[in-house]
Amino acid sequence: MTTEMQEIAMTEEKPLLPGQLDDVKGADIAARILLDQGQEYNIETPHGLLHVTLHGTVNTRRPAIFTIHDVGMESKTCFSTLFKFEEMQEIVKNFTVVHVDAPGQEDGAAAYPAGYQYASMDQISEMLPAVLQYFNFRTVIGVGVGAGAYILSKFTLTHSDTVEGLVLINVDTNSRGWMDWAAQKLSSLTSSLPDQILSHLFSQEEMSANTELIRSHKERIAKAANLTNIELFWKSYLGRKDLDIDRNNTFKCPVMLVVGDQAPYEEAVVECNSKLDPTTTSFLKMADAGGMPQLTQPSKVTEAFKYFIQGMGYMASSCMTRLSRSRTTSLSSSYSMEGSRSRSRTLSQGSLGGQLPPSPSHTMEVSC
Repeated sequence: MTTEMQEIAMTEEKPLLPGQLDDVKGADIAARILLDQGQEYNIETPHGLLHVTLHGTVNTRRPAIFTIHDVGMESKTCFSTLFKFEEMQEIVKNFTVVHVDAPGQEDGAAAYPAGYQYASMDQISEMLPAVLQYFNFRTVIGVGVGAGAYILSKFTLTHSDTVEGLVLINVDTNSRGWMDWAAQKLSSLTSSLPDQILSHLFSQEEMSANTELIRSHKERIAKAANLTNIELFWKSYLGRKDLDIDRNNTFKCPVMLVVGDQAPYEEAVVECNSKLDPTTTSFLKMADAGGMPQLTQPSKVTEAFKYFIQGMGYMASSCMTRLSRSRTTSLSSSYSMEGSRSRSRTLSQGSLGGQLPPSPSHTMEVSC
């Protein structure tokens, strides 16, 4: 019997030289910067290009978190505060996050030429399947604000199998009525475009206070190189159609509605809540909050989002964060019945961190 000897090459491990160590550190820093800033793509769709920023690695085993911003903003100004919030990192590391900019709204976008035919709200929603196909995502969890919430609502109604959950901030699923049309017509004659958009984004109390947040947004919009594009997106949103949502034509996934009690669209969100299935809808109504809760109160929005995701069956073992542990877990909840429907679950500001039900079996109005 002969025995074959296999030659094995032994490689001597050598310590990195000082210069090589600096190179490794530099590569690590560059990778972290890339992860923080995300990877940017311009994706061709049936109605033109969409600018998309992807954070994390593509993971098709879980839904991607899919965001769309409001008018007068782009993905960075609308969502960076929320998604860079410390407690949000627990969610971000478990999901791929995809920020979608409406056509021509991304930072640095070239202005559209005069007479350009901008996409309607319906057409923008029809652009989203191309993004999912590009990254091979099967399902998403949508997070939209204002106009972005409307676009995601329309998309969900026509692609119900693709959306596992919806978080809608300041959503208005109705078309403009005559009173709204007349008020906007008057506003367009007496107010500048930045002021019109600011009154859409923020409450009157916030506008009167003229906070640093208001001033910075007004200056950013007024000096935007793509102001023409912003106006086109604004007009497209003003021309939105009624989504005709009712109990027979509604979302087939869990929904979390979020609005500040001083927000311009508080009444619209309350009306939307009344039309949705109470067994799959959570309603977060934030006390002393204005029009942009994801910017002004990211901790509360993050925690509510975390429990919403847990209710969908994700992150069950990691939901108890330092934020939630520091809050009171013993709550007092009040329920009122409207017919056979449970209408509200009221939590105090210090109690949002308490354990919520794992699935949204009630419509919850949460004051926090």
